[in-house]
Amino acid sequence: MAERTRSGGTTSRGAAKARASRRDGEATSRATRRRPATTAATGKVLDQANDVTHPERSVVDEPPPAPDYPRFRVEPGTRMRLADVDPDESEGYARKKDVNDELKRHRDRITDLQGRLYGEQKRSLLIVLQAMDTGGKDGTIKGVFQGVNPQGCQVWSFKAPSNEEAAHDFLWRYHQKAPPKGMIHIFNRSHYEDVLIVRVKDLVPESVWRPRYEAINQFEYALTADGVTVLKFFLHISRDEQKRRLESRLADPDKRWKFSSNDLKERAYWDDYQAAFEDAVNECSTAYAPWYVIPANKKWYRNLVVARTIADTLEAMNPKFPAAEKGLDKIEIPD
Repeated sequence: MAERTRSGGTTSRGAAKARASRRDGEATSRATRRRPATTAATGKVLDQANDVTHPERSVVDEPPPAPDYPRFRVEPGTRMRLADVDPDESEGYARKKDVNDELKRHRDRITDLQGRLYGEQKRSLLIVLQAMDTGGKDGTIKGVFQGVNPQGCQVWSFKAPSNEEAAHDFLWRYHQKAPPKGMIHIFNRSHYEDVLIVRVKDLVPESVWRPRYEAINQFEYALTADGVTVLKFFLHISRDEQKRRLESRLADPDKRWKFSSNDLKERAYWDDYQAAFEDAVNECSTAYAPWYVIPANKKWYRNLVVARTIADTLEAMNPKFPAAEKGLDKIEIPD
């Protein structure tokens, strides 16, 4: 049996398998290409990043952690297939109430560590959330960041670029929103849209969007070198779950405002988006800015995994309040 090529011709299944084999065999070399050139300075940056991008190595007393978030991290040089990740996964957790106390504990950890990060004013954290429509980006932000001081945490949502944004290079508007020292910034959609929707909708040719993988890797490396820890989460839901969530919006008068007829048009591109997400994750999960593919059909499990990953990463960063001014023990407050 033959498969159809992009140009409309056909190729043998054997040739297709050979191409797939070459792609898998080239995974390691691709990962090497997307690393910055090795120097003493870059080596130090990568070593420091590795300490926080694998937080279970330093903050988990009895590995593996629960939930086992390292399972969902895409290590550079590997080839992840979304079809191999079960969006219904929930480990040994059966119900939402089973995780309530644990989720609260990790939210409290994030709140405490965010306060220290803000006080330290030396480093920052960027969290990237990507998903299919109804994938749960808004729900994750609400479910994970309850109680976090809004002075030290800000959410940025990226939609179609304005005329000014479109007049600059594709990364310009995202760099404007990178977190300053002491802050946590959350990108609700992100610079990855420029290798996702533009690819699926043929808004720009492949010769334009494909080199953007390397540009994104260099952008995230530059952020890392400047003290920004980058965490990226793809919230993985099934096509059936998306259908159920869309139907739920239609059935609830209080949620109908979330529904758009455009959602159905986008749903028709499901397979194309899956392929685009898969490539983006594989091309851009690096030692300094890893991707996590989170099973997200069960919202409560999704929130638990994301919260634990963020809390452990912040703990591995180990932010500290600055030293108090000398002589404060001798100060008396006048009446």
